Amino acid sequence: MREQVKIFFTALMFYSRIPCPKWVDHSEDYLNKATRYFPLVGWIVAGFSLIFLVAFWYLKEPVIGLLISMIASIWITGAFHEDGFADVCDGFGGGWTKERILKIMKDSQVGAYGAIGIFLLLSFKFLVLFRILNLAEGNLTFVIATILSGHSLSRFVAATFIYTHEYSRDDATSKVKPVGKKISVVELLIAAFFGLIPLLIFQNYWIFVLVIPVYLTKVLLGKYFQKWIDGYTGDCLGATQQVTEVVFYLSLLLLWKFI
Repeated sequence: MREQVKIFFTALMFYSRIPCPKWVDHSEDYLNKATRYFPLVGWIVAGFSLIFLVAFWYLKEPVIGLLISMIASIWITGAFHEDGFADVCDGFGGGWTKERILKIMKDSQVGAYGAIGIFLLLSFKFLVLFRILNLAEGNLTFVIATILSGHSLSRFVAATFIYTHEYSRDDATSKVKPVGKKISVVELLIAAFFGLIPLLIFQNYWIFVLVIPVYLTKVLLGKYFQKWIDGYTGDCLGATQQVTEVVFYLSLLLLWKFI
Protein backbone atom coordinates (compact mmCIF):
# COMPACT_ATOMS: atom_id res chain seq x y z
CA MET A 1 0.00 0.00 0.00
CA ARG A 2 2.81 2.41 0.84
CA GLU A 3 4.30 1.81 -2.59
CA GLN A 4 0.97 2.60 -4.26
CA VAL A 5 0.68 5.82 -2.28
CA LYS A 6 4.16 6.81 -3.42
CA ILE A 7 3.29 5.99 -7.04
CA PHE A 8 0.13 8.09 -6.78
CA PHE A 9 2.00 11.08 -5.36
CA THR A 10 4.59 10.66 -8.11
CA ALA A 11 1.79 10.92 -10.67
CA LEU A 12 0.38 13.95 -8.89
CA MET A 13 3.80 15.60 -8.79
CA PHE A 14 4.50 14.93 -12.47
CA TYR A 15 1.08 15.76 -13.93
CA SER A 16 0.22 18.76 -11.75
CA ARG A 17 1.78 21.51 -9.67
CA ILE A 18 0.08 20.36 -6.47
CA PRO A 19 2.64 20.18 -3.61
CA CYS A 20 3.56 16.64 -2.60
CA PRO A 21 5.30 15.21 0.50
CA LYS A 22 9.07 15.70 0.59
CA TRP A 23 9.66 11.94 0.56
CA VAL A 24 8.26 11.75 -2.99
CA ASP A 25 11.28 11.89 -5.29
CA HIS A 26 11.78 11.75 -9.05
CA SER A 27 12.17 7.98 -9.23
CA GLU A 28 12.04 6.84 -12.86
CA ASP A 29 10.66 3.48 -11.80
CA TYR A 30 7.73 5.05 -9.94
CA LEU A 31 7.16 7.52 -12.75
CA ASN A 32 6.78 4.65 -15.22
CA LYS A 33 4.18 3.08 -12.92
CA ALA A 34 2.45 6.40 -12.29
CA THR A 35 0.55 6.19 -15.59
CA ARG A 36 -2.04 3.99 -13.87
CA TYR A 37 -3.09 7.01 -11.81
CA PHE A 38 -3.14 9.51 -14.67
CA PRO A 39 -6.98 9.46 -14.86
CA LEU A 40 -7.18 9.77 -11.07
CA VAL A 41 -5.15 12.96 -11.30
CA GLY A 42 -7.85 14.05 -13.75
CA TRP A 43 -10.37 13.70 -10.92
CA ILE A 44 -8.33 16.09 -8.80
CA VAL A 45 -7.80 18.61 -11.60
CA ALA A 46 -11.51 18.53 -12.45
CA GLY A 47 -12.46 18.82 -8.79
CA PHE A 48 -10.27 21.89 -8.35
CA SER A 49 -11.74 23.58 -11.42
CA LEU A 50 -15.28 22.68 -10.35
CA ILE A 51 -14.88 24.59 -7.10
CA PHE A 52 -14.98 27.82 -9.08
CA LEU A 53 -17.70 26.71 -11.47
CA VAL A 54 -19.99 25.65 -8.61
CA ALA A 55 -19.29 28.83 -6.64
CA PHE A 56 -20.24 31.07 -9.55
CA TRP A 57 -23.14 28.76 -10.39
CA TYR A 58 -24.75 29.70 -7.06
CA LEU A 59 -23.87 33.34 -7.71
CA LYS A 60 -25.98 33.06 -10.89
CA GLU A 61 -22.93 33.62 -13.11
CA PRO A 62 -22.20 30.14 -14.55
CA VAL A 63 -20.50 31.47 -17.70
CA ILE A 64 -17.94 33.40 -15.65
CA GLY A 65 -17.52 30.33 -13.49
CA LEU A 66 -16.89 28.20 -16.59
CA LEU A 67 -14.14 30.51 -17.80
CA ILE A 68 -12.48 30.67 -14.38
CA SER A 69 -12.73 26.89 -14.03
CA MET A 70 -10.88 26.47 -17.32
CA ILE A 71 -8.19 28.88 -16.12
CA ALA A 72 -7.97 26.95 -12.85
CA SER A 73 -7.46 23.61 -14.60
CA ILE A 74 -4.70 25.11 -16.75
CA TRP A 75 -3.02 26.65 -13.72
CA ILE A 76 -3.10 23.53 -11.57
CA THR A 77 -1.49 21.43 -14.32
CA GLY A 78 0.99 24.13 -15.30
CA ALA A 79 -0.54 24.03 -18.80
CA PHE A 80 1.23 20.68 -19.13
CA HIS A 81 -1.17 19.17 -21.65
CA GLU A 82 -1.94 22.42 -23.44
CA ASP A 83 1.79 22.88 -23.96
CA GLY A 84 1.96 19.40 -25.48
CA PHE A 85 -0.88 20.24 -27.83
CA ALA A 86 0.84 23.47 -28.91
CA ASP A 87 4.12 21.61 -29.49
CA VAL A 88 2.33 19.02 -31.63
CA CYS A 89 0.71 21.78 -33.70
CA ASP A 90 4.10 23.41 -34.23
CA GLY A 91 5.93 20.15 -34.91
CA PHE A 92 3.50 18.56 -37.33
CA GLY A 93 2.57 21.90 -38.85
CA GLY A 94 6.12 23.04 -39.56
CA GLY A 95 8.03 19.77 -39.98
CA TRP A 96 8.11 17.44 -42.97
CA THR A 97 10.46 14.76 -41.69
CA LYS A 98 10.54 12.79 -38.47
CA GLU A 99 13.76 14.45 -37.36
CA ARG A 100 12.44 17.95 -38.08
CA ILE A 101 9.10 17.34 -36.34
CA LEU A 102 10.79 16.01 -33.21
CA LYS A 103 13.26 18.88 -33.18
CA ILE A 104 10.50 21.48 -33.41
CA MET A 105 8.50 19.81 -30.65
CA LYS A 106 11.54 19.97 -28.35
CA ASP A 107 11.80 23.74 -28.88
CA SER A 108 10.47 25.57 -25.82
CA GLN A 109 9.21 28.47 -27.92
CA VAL A 110 5.65 28.47 -29.25
CA GLY A 111 5.26 29.15 -32.97
CA ALA A 112 2.35 30.34 -35.07
CA TYR A 113 0.83 26.87 -35.47
CA GLY A 114 0.94 26.29 -31.72
CA ALA A 115 -0.48 29.68 -30.78
CA ILE A 116 -3.31 29.46 -33.29
CA GLY A 117 -4.01 25.84 -32.41
CA ILE A 118 -4.25 26.40 -28.65
CA PHE A 119 -6.44 29.48 -29.15
CA LEU A 120 -8.87 27.54 -31.34
CA LEU A 121 -8.85 24.51 -29.04
CA LEU A 122 -9.63 26.50 -25.87
CA SER A 123 -12.23 28.60 -27.68
CA PHE A 124 -13.94 25.47 -28.98
CA LYS A 125 -13.83 23.85 -25.54
CA PHE A 126 -15.40 26.93 -23.95
CA LEU A 127 -18.16 27.16 -26.58
CA VAL A 128 -19.11 23.48 -26.30
CA LEU A 129 -19.19 23.62 -22.50
CA PHE A 130 -21.18 26.85 -22.71
CA ARG A 131 -23.81 25.06 -24.79
CA ILE A 132 -23.87 22.20 -22.31
CA LEU A 133 -24.43 24.71 -19.49
CA ASN A 134 -27.40 26.14 -21.37
CA LEU A 135 -28.92 22.74 -22.04
CA ALA A 136 -28.35 21.60 -18.46
CA GLU A 137 -31.11 23.98 -17.33
CA GLY A 138 -29.98 24.09 -13.73
CA ASN A 139 -28.86 20.46 -13.47
CA LEU A 140 -25.59 21.00 -11.63
CA THR A 141 -24.98 17.27 -11.16
CA PHE A 142 -24.97 16.80 -14.92
CA VAL A 143 -22.44 19.60 -15.36
CA ILE A 144 -20.19 18.16 -12.64
CA ALA A 145 -20.39 14.71 -14.22
CA THR A 146 -19.49 16.22 -17.60
CA ILE A 147 -16.36 18.01 -16.41
CA LEU A 148 -15.20 15.13 -14.22
CA SER A 149 -15.72 12.54 -16.97
CA GLY A 150 -14.07 14.71 -19.62
CA HIS A 151 -10.89 15.05 -17.58
CA SER A 152 -10.67 11.42 -16.48
CA LEU A 153 -11.70 9.68 -19.71
CA SER A 154 -9.40 11.79 -21.88
CA ARG A 155 -6.45 11.00 -19.61
CA PHE A 156 -7.20 7.28 -19.75
CA VAL A 157 -7.40 7.33 -23.55
CA ALA A 158 -4.11 9.22 -23.74
CA ALA A 159 -2.53 6.65 -21.42
CA THR A 160 -3.55 3.79 -23.75
CA PHE A 161 -0.92 5.04 -26.21
CA ILE A 162 1.74 3.71 -23.86
CA TYR A 163 0.18 0.25 -24.19
CA THR A 164 -0.65 0.23 -27.91
CA HIS A 165 2.23 2.21 -29.45
CA GLU A 166 5.99 2.57 -29.21
CA TYR A 167 7.77 5.66 -27.95
CA SER A 168 9.13 7.61 -30.89
CA ARG A 169 12.53 8.52 -29.54
CA ASP A 170 15.04 7.45 -26.93
CA ASP A 171 16.24 10.90 -25.97
CA ALA A 172 17.85 11.50 -22.60
CA THR A 173 16.96 15.19 -22.83
CA SER A 174 13.27 14.52 -23.31
CA LYS A 175 11.17 15.80 -20.42
CA VAL A 176 8.88 12.77 -20.70
CA LYS A 177 11.29 9.93 -21.34
CA PRO A 178 10.16 7.96 -18.24
CA VAL A 179 6.64 7.47 -19.63
CA GLY A 180 8.05 5.94 -22.77
CA LYS A 181 8.11 2.42 -21.36
CA LYS A 182 5.25 0.00 -21.93
CA ILE A 183 2.61 -0.44 -19.24
CA SER A 184 1.18 -3.80 -18.22
CA VAL A 185 -2.38 -5.01 -18.67
CA VAL A 186 -2.97 -4.58 -14.92
CA GLU A 187 -1.81 -0.96 -15.06
CA LEU A 188 -4.03 -0.37 -18.08
CA LEU A 189 -7.04 -1.82 -16.24
CA ILE A 190 -6.37 0.38 -13.21
CA ALA A 191 -6.23 3.42 -15.48
CA ALA A 192 -9.46 2.27 -17.18
CA PHE A 193 -11.21 2.00 -13.82
CA PHE A 194 -10.36 5.56 -12.82
CA GLY A 195 -11.03 6.80 -16.34
CA LEU A 196 -14.48 5.27 -16.77
CA ILE A 197 -16.00 5.25 -13.27
CA PRO A 198 -17.08 8.95 -13.34
CA LEU A 199 -19.42 8.12 -16.23
CA LEU A 200 -21.65 6.34 -13.71
CA ILE A 201 -22.56 9.71 -12.21
CA PHE A 202 -24.79 10.32 -15.25
CA GLN A 203 -26.92 7.34 -14.15
CA ASN A 204 -27.53 6.50 -17.79
CA TYR A 205 -25.70 3.61 -19.43
CA TRP A 206 -26.05 5.23 -22.86
CA ILE A 207 -23.28 7.58 -21.77
CA PHE A 208 -20.75 4.78 -22.31
CA VAL A 209 -21.47 5.04 -26.05
CA LEU A 210 -19.35 8.18 -25.95
CA VAL A 211 -16.26 6.08 -25.32
CA ILE A 212 -16.45 5.07 -28.98
CA PRO A 213 -15.88 8.48 -30.62
CA VAL A 214 -13.33 9.39 -27.97
CA TYR A 215 -11.27 6.25 -28.53
CA LEU A 216 -11.74 6.47 -32.30
CA THR A 217 -10.15 9.92 -32.12
CA LYS A 218 -7.16 8.37 -30.36
CA VAL A 219 -6.92 5.69 -33.07
CA LEU A 220 -6.88 8.33 -35.82
CA LEU A 221 -4.30 10.40 -33.97
CA GLY A 222 -2.25 7.25 -33.47
CA LYS A 223 -2.23 6.52 -37.19
CA TYR A 224 -1.17 10.09 -37.91
CA PHE A 225 1.63 10.04 -35.32
CA GLN A 226 2.78 6.62 -36.52
CA LYS A 227 2.94 7.82 -40.12
CA TRP A 228 5.15 10.81 -39.36
CA ILE A 229 7.24 9.93 -36.29
CA ASP A 230 6.87 6.14 -35.94
CA GLY A 231 5.11 6.31 -32.57
CA TYR A 232 4.28 8.89 -29.95
CA THR A 233 6.01 11.36 -27.63
CA GLY A 234 4.94 12.97 -24.38
CA ASP A 235 3.71 15.96 -26.36
CA CYS A 236 1.51 13.58 -28.37
CA LEU A 237 -0.01 12.31 -25.12
CA GLY A 238 -0.77 15.87 -24.00
CA ALA A 239 -2.31 16.69 -27.37
CA THR A 240 -4.40 13.50 -27.27
CA GLN A 241 -5.68 14.37 -23.81
CA GLN A 242 -6.75 17.83 -24.93
CA VAL A 243 -8.36 16.73 -28.20
CA THR A 244 -10.22 13.75 -26.74
CA GLU A 245 -11.52 15.87 -23.86
CA VAL A 246 -13.11 18.25 -26.37
CA VAL A 247 -14.40 15.31 -28.44
CA PHE A 248 -16.08 13.92 -25.33
CA TYR A 249 -17.85 17.22 -24.64
CA LEU A 250 -18.92 17.59 -28.27
CA SER A 251 -20.15 13.98 -28.46
CA LEU A 252 -22.09 14.45 -25.23
CA LEU A 253 -23.69 17.60 -26.61
CA LEU A 254 -24.74 15.83 -29.81
CA LEU A 255 -26.00 12.74 -27.94
CA TRP A 256 -28.04 14.85 -25.55
CA LYS A 257 -29.42 17.22 -28.18
CA PHE A 258 -30.26 14.91 -31.06
CA ILE A 259 -30.79 11.42 -29.67
